[in-house]
Amino acid sequence: MACALVRSALRRKPPLLPAGADRRRYSLRSGTLERAIAAFRSVSGDEGVSLGEAVREQHGRDESVHKCRPPDVVVFPRCVEEVSALAKICHQYQLPIIPFGTGTGLEGGVGALKGGVCFSLRNMDEVLDLHQEDFDVTVEPGVTRKALNSYLRGTGLWFPIDPGADASLCGMAATSASGTNAVRYGTMRENVLNLEVVLADGSVFHTAGRGRRPRKTSAGYNLTNLFVGSEGTLGILTKATVRLYGIPESMVSAVCSFPSVQAAVDSTVQVLQTGVPIARIEFLDDVMIGACNRFNSLSYPVTPTLFLEFHGSSKSLEEQVSITEEITRENGGGDFAWAEDEEMRARLWKARHDAWYAAQALRPGCKAYSTDVCVPLSCLPQIIVETKEDLMRNHLTGPIAGHVGDGNFHCIMVLDPDDPDEVQRVHEFTERLARRALAMDGTCTGEHGVGLGKRTLLREELGPQAMEVMQRLKATLDPKNLMNPGKVL
Repeated sequence: MACALVRSALRRKPPLLPAGADRRRYSLRSGTLERAIAAFRSVSGDEGVSLGEAVREQHGRDESVHKCRPPDVVVFPRCVEEVSALAKICHQYQLPIIPFGTGTGLEGGVGALKGGVCFSLRNMDEVLDLHQEDFDVTVEPGVTRKALNSYLRGTGLWFPIDPGADASLCGMAATSASGTNAVRYGTMRENVLNLEVVLADGSVFHTAGRGRRPRKTSAGYNLTNLFVGSEGTLGILTKATVRLYGIPESMVSAVCSFPSVQAAVDSTVQVLQTGVPIARIEFLDDVMIGACNRFNSLSYPVTPTLFLEFHGSSKSLEEQVSITEEITRENGGGDFAWAEDEEMRARLWKARHDAWYAAQALRPGCKAYSTDVCVPLSCLPQIIVETKEDLMRNHLTGPIAGHVGDGNFHCIMVLDPDDPDEVQRVHEFTERLARRALAMDGTCTGEHGVGLGKRTLLREELGPQAMEVMQRLKATLDPKNLMNPGKVL
């Protein structure tokens, strides 16, 4: 109903900026920003526009180590019509646009490097169209993965992509997120069927056509996947249609310890080669499992470890588990420690998802930063061994956890941000790690995105020709460079 009033709201006489500090701040732009803010208020009302310092700072940072870069103003649209109207105002006044979901990103993707307007999409939180028989659903950008799965409770369906944080679905699409279930269910790139997008000039379009949701298509360019992973640099994602899956009849989880990194990764490769449809297979090095033990009051052996999960019917699980146990034994793995009931499984995977906090607890008072590289599976033992040697040689704290079934792993760097020498050593380490992955035909980011910190590495990874194509696409869709400027490219 609120959005039905957008047109009439546009005719209201907008209130002026409040007197005092905010007026002095925005007068520096010769009234341009003041006129834009007045126009914003005519669209979204006073309550939909914020100039408050605390609100702006909240929307100028994510979970990364990059410093806060607050926008000049934060707007809170309630529907796509408002997003479009607000974007047209930004386009008219040439104000940068920074989309904001839940702020759980890890590469500084929401910082307002050139000031501008943050579009906080939290008020657009409706699940719009659920098609149970077709295994798909359309959601607004404020819907998080946990909220969607709560909504689906009782339908026999779920959305399995799980990056750990309770991120918004459109935010996950914007960074091409994945997580622990990707080895079985894929990443966001494989699970988004259609997107509604507001471009920099306020125009609205659907990447697969309005209302389209086929399971597959070969019609035209794949515009949906152009916007998946675009990190807000091409447009604002205002709806996403995603795949759903049937909740498995049975789920069991297990933990298995190994004498070496090589043994754990060899087991992973062999499990995948035998065709076992494993749902999750996560690697934790000795430092990480030790930290998880202390943080979660667990008692697993402090050696390289795999966390595994199997989904299927009771009969199929028996076969999956039997094959996997045989493979792990042949590679020197210990007995499986089982978690069969829901409570035990939840505790086990909570320990995995709490890896960030467990690592941070190794050095109280310090900050954590997660690296993110991905290599071909055959290269995983070598890069992990070389990375651990690099960490020890440079006296750095960086326990390793990874989605080993995809070749994707993270060093959770724990550092003192007030120690310039350590900050520099961590920066140099992360550069070496990314280039080590590139040298092994991998990527500098498996799931966190490029954001601010990996733009140089992206150029090294893709090469000048591919970068030129990306820049031409950006210039075509956003010729004024208003959409999240300074990110990715």
